Amino acid sequence: MSERSVPVPSRAPGSAPAAAAAPAPGVPRLAARGLVHRFGVTTALAGVDVELGDGESLAVMGPSGSGKSTLLHVLAGILVPTSGVVTLRGREVQGLGEKERSLLRRSRYGFVFQLGQLLSELSARENVALPAMLTGTSRAEAEAAADRWLAALGLAGTEGRRPGELSGGQAQRVAVARALVNRPEVVFADEPTGSLDQATGHDVMKVLVDSTRAVGASLVVVTHDADVAAWCDRRIDVRDGLVVAPGSTTRAGVGPRPGERAGAPGGDLLGPGGAR
Repeated sequence: MSERSVPVPSRAPGSAPAAAAAPAPGVPRLAARGLVHRFGVTTALAGVDVELGDGESLAVMGPSGSGKSTLLHVLAGILVPTSGVVTLRGREVQGLGEKERSLLRRSRYGFVFQLGQLLSELSARENVALPAMLTGTSRAEAEAAADRWLAALGLAGTEGRRPGELSGGQAQRVAVARALVNRPEVVFADEPTGSLDQATGHDVMKVLVDSTRAVGASLVVVTHDADVAAWCDRRIDVRDGLVVAPGSTTRAGVGPRPGERAGAPGGDLLGPGGAR
């Protein structure tokens, strides 16, 4: 894919829900205080505090079993913490019922997973359109929005292909398009380059960071790779369920190439007529 900035499409009327109003000044978009989570006798999170500002990208690093994926699942409302508080724009979310948390994940959050988790029986277009349809958008509008996103992410011509007919990098860009079709407030990415080679991982991270920034979404990336973390504005390290002092972050491999700056906005991300 070209190194040119991603020309994120504008939102067609009725194609996706609008983001909620901005929080009061000084209120982080997403925050957690004193998060503890246990699986039986195993403590996965042992008291974690974290904040994420508007449009900010945050890398959560740590080895396998450190608690980083549990942290993502709690922040995203997939898991309810054993104790502690999670807020979105100042509103507590951990006390919401499953139906409310499901609606939150559909309409205000987006997700990118290591293996994409695309539905194998659906085409690329249908995979991207599905989240919009689940929030009430008509099939025609949702599929039109999906086509615009696929074109913006360099996938024009693949709309009718199923995941098994796509390369690994193409499938992950479909997953990014699916995560962004509803213009979410926060995107959660769990090891988004874990199954890709370095060059393909670079392209996917560039697309992910540029496109989330362009739509004004905040981004949480869970990774064990410092080169992936280098794309984000900020990094925290998790070990044994606690936030610890970070090690050094390199900028080689999958990270930004010479001349690129991690997390830097592009000059034409929104494209013609793309203002929100």
